[in-house]
Amino acid sequence: MGDTDGGSGAARSALDSSENEEKPGLIGRLLEAFTPTGESEDAAVNAHVPEMAPSHGIINLRRMQVEDVAIPKADIVAVPDTISRAELVEVFRDSGLTRIPVYEGTLDTPIGFVHLKDFALLHGFNGSQAEFDLPSMLRRLLFVPSSMPIGVLLTKMQTERRHMALVIDEYGGVDGLVTIEDLIEQVVGQIEDEHDTEEDQSWVMEKPGCYMALAKTPLADFETEIGQSLTESDEIDEEEIDTLGGLVFMLSGRVPVRGEVVEHPDGLEFEVMDADPRRIKRLRVRMPGMAAE
Repeated sequence: MGDTDGGSGAARSALDSSENEEKPGLIGRLLEAFTPTGESEDAAVNAHVPEMAPSHGIINLRRMQVEDVAIPKADIVAVPDTISRAELVEVFRDSGLTRIPVYEGTLDTPIGFVHLKDFALLHGFNGSQAEFDLPSMLRRLLFVPSSMPIGVLLTKMQTERRHMALVIDEYGGVDGLVTIEDLIEQVVGQIEDEHDTEEDQSWVMEKPGCYMALAKTPLADFETEIGQSLTESDEIDEEEIDTLGGLVFMLSGRVPVRGEVVEHPDGLEFEVMDADPRRIKRLRVRMPGMAAE
């Protein structure tokens, strides 16, 4: 009798354990299906050879790590917790992003992110006069290590319904940013949207005589685009600069702040659209002569 009860109890325990076991989601089932046979799971997960991985495909979920797809820290668009409502509107408008990290002091102290939807519902319709309270709109950030396989992160994002994560280094500082779109693109290929530009083009013409450009835009390429040399002035040492950001830095003699306009000796105007204390990120280039033509 005791053996029967013990057997029944063991069976019920096994059944309960089976029922409580977490069922793998779609991503998990895909990962299992593509685990290489004859290799241990650890070997498959830890194989970090992105140069051997295909340009895209399901196998990348195991073979690639977060650091392979993350946006570098220097290219992250983020705002301080002291930003005003008008300034935040400009950042959303100029960046085209829907989620922007918010930090206290420096980006290494992130406190959350603000979603365009939350901001628009409170302040974007019918000229709402509601008091601007950024802390009340913040959502929690997801933090991940750079060595995490992207398949693991994709599953985590799917489970927690997160679309963005900050990559942290060994000291707890921010090292980059990754979105769920970045991960999915490693499987299905590039996902183009209305904000994407050609990979080899770092500027876009907003209207005749006005460009929006990344500060890292090669100076020679931009000169070819506008048909004008920007280094002929005696004030500019062309041997010292290679990018638009470098040109603006040389003209101002320091790192200009966001919103500042730096004038070129030939009449061009460089408006700093995005910058941090160490570098310029994006510029609006105005060419009065071309606009007049």
